[in-house]
Amino acid sequence: MKKILLLTTLLTTMVFASLRVDTTYATMGRVAQKIGGDLVNVTVLGSSKYDPHFIVPKPSLIAKLRRADLLIMNGGGLELGWLPPLLRAANNGKIQNGGKGFLDMSHYVKMIDVPTSVSRAFGDVHAQGNPHFSVDPYVIPVMAKAIEQKLIQLDAEHEKDYNENYNKFTKEWQNYLQKINATMLTCKGEKVVQYHELFNYFLDRYDIKSYGTIEPLPGIAPSSKHTIALINIMKENGVKKVLQDVYHERKTAKFIAAKTGAKVVIIPHELGADGSKTLQEFYNKIAQRICQ
Repeated sequence: MKKILLLTTLLTTMVFASLRVDTTYATMGRVAQKIGGDLVNVTVLGSSKYDPHFIVPKPSLIAKLRRADLLIMNGGGLELGWLPPLLRAANNGKIQNGGKGFLDMSHYVKMIDVPTSVSRAFGDVHAQGNPHFSVDPYVIPVMAKAIEQKLIQLDAEHEKDYNENYNKFTKEWQNYLQKINATMLTCKGEKVVQYHELFNYFLDRYDIKSYGTIEPLPGIAPSSKHTIALINIMKENGVKKVLQDVYHERKTAKFIAAKTGAKVVIIPHELGADGSKTLQEFYNKIAQRICQ
């Protein structure tokens, strides 16, 4: 009986020691799990198979946010179309903007593609810059540090655990960066076009030039006029690769490829978008498919 009571006490302590962490997207969720370990219970709100700008705000997400101790969001306007109404409905003061349990990852990343002016005439541009920074493997240690600091702030009792997890993870990640850097050396100077500017951070990191997008403007469906102009640009510059994400229509990319002799490659924008189960597999797929 004493053993049963002791086990029950230990299990109860373990349950209540766990922080409930919600992340808007899967890549951040995996980093949070690596840093938090057994001390956190991570829930990813947005599916990697869909457009990250337009996650369906299901009522079940309200319940998850209502119970969360920490919300980690991408920021940069990426969640603007779906997260605010969920936060209002959840009415959880801990994870509201400015709350102790609120973490906006865009505050820790140097944003690129910051527009000089914002207008609907330019499509769905983000005033703070391109928010798709999670495709850059060098952003992972930045995320890890921000998450470590926030977890320690919320749960100082386990500072040593979070610090050890962070040190172990970032050491492993530095080794991984050397491997992916070696892969990317094989295709330095590659020329591509994208459907949407999802991969600019990765392309900039590895000196790969994008000659345009299938979208004439961010969030605007391709037109015949723009498609023909893009085909001509590709022919003039010898662009032979079209980076297609998992959620946009693929007919236009295939048409462009047929007219230019280019190859369409499916590139995941998030962990799990194309079947990847680990962070390394996610970035390996980006690297290998661009370089193939």
